[in-house]
Amino acid sequence: MKLTTLTTLLALLACTATAQDIRPQEQARLNRFERIAGTALLEALSGGAPEDVAALSTALSGVPDIAFDPSLQGEWHCRTMKLGGAPRLTVYSSFKCRMSLDNTGVTFEKLSGSQRTSGRIEMRDGRAVYLGVGYVSSETPQSYADLAADFEGTGTITPDVAIFERISAKRARLMFPAPVNESDFDILELTR
Repeated sequence: MKLTTLTTLLALLACTATAQDIRPQEQARLNRFERIAGTALLEALSGGAPEDVAALSTALSGVPDIAFDPSLQGEWHCRTMKLGGAPRLTVYSSFKCRMSLDNTGVTFEKLSGSQRTSGRIEMRDGRAVYLGVGYVSSETPQSYADLAADFEGTGTITPDVAIFERISAKRARLMFPAPVNESDFDILELTR
């Protein structure tokens, strides 16, 4: 077994052992992931502009690889795609994001744009799950672990949950089921 593969497996075991607690509200959104994604994708594909549908197809292409790998570390371009609702599909321009790998998972931050998010990606039940806090750029976010048990979000701060998939050293995606604001399903496409 290669040393890199062994290191990745040890990191995955460490992530499983130390995963932060997930609030019931976000667990409920994760439990409905496939249903929400399917409905939102049907809306987006049937009502999105052709160039936005093409961008969505690119963001969803590729088979997920091992979630955590040293190649994740560093700066990324990230672009939000909002699916479902009105309008049915909106694709934004790219902003800056950053990932930092440690022995329990990945710290993720969207660093630019008016809507941001910061949190952790950790292994949970065989999937890489992002738990974070979304916020407008004028706010100072608290950590997900510090959210009150009954906090559902405001117009400026929201609890975020997503499934993370790494496609390659240069492509990944975060997929947010039932985000608190604006849409039914969000995809944050990550590229280098």
